[in-house]
Amino acid sequence: MFNQFRNKFPLTDEKWMEYTNCFKRLEIPAKTILLEEGEVSKRLFIIEKGIIRVWFNNNGKDLTTQFFFENQSVASIESFMKKLPSPVVIETIEPSVVWWISKNDLDKILEEIKEIPELRDRFINMLFERTFDYMKHFVSFIKDFPTQRYLNLIEERPQITQRVPQHYIASYLGISTVHLSRIKSKLLQKK
Repeated sequence: MFNQFRNKFPLTDEKWMEYTNCFKRLEIPAKTILLEEGEVSKRLFIIEKGIIRVWFNNNGKDLTTQFFFENQSVASIESFMKKLPSPVVIETIEPSVVWWISKNDLDKILEEIKEIPELRDRFINMLFERTFDYMKHFVSFIKDFPTQRYLNLIEERPQITQRVPQHYIASYLGISTVHLSRIKSKLLQKK
């Protein structure tokens, strides 16, 4: 999996092998919980195949906050970086192949690469990209009606509407599956 990224990082072959050997491969079924809410995150995952959702329990109802697909990394960043209990659950949606790295190994790598501006910047950009996506979704909850949130999803992240089950999409949009069905029906009637 890491070969596709090799030419993007200015490292010697020796260092590249050392770093990639820190990752462990896992093949896991759908609905596998990789991190429980309240647990301290000790692993960061990179998805080779599959979909992962991040969600939390709100009075017995699970609310999805983010979806992650192939070649994306996922962790409860707050928990992973600050050793705090995770406010979210990380769970696979479909059978998945993930690679994980321990916090200790990643900390060691980050310490070594922080002197390489290009690598440091890539890591920071990866974190900010996730934050920007999350903030955009959050602002949409405040400013947009559910129909507009769904239209934004279709336009900006069509892979979600193509691959994710409807009840998770409804959870992500903050609506019931019945409400999502009505929105989709109304949009089809307008065509």
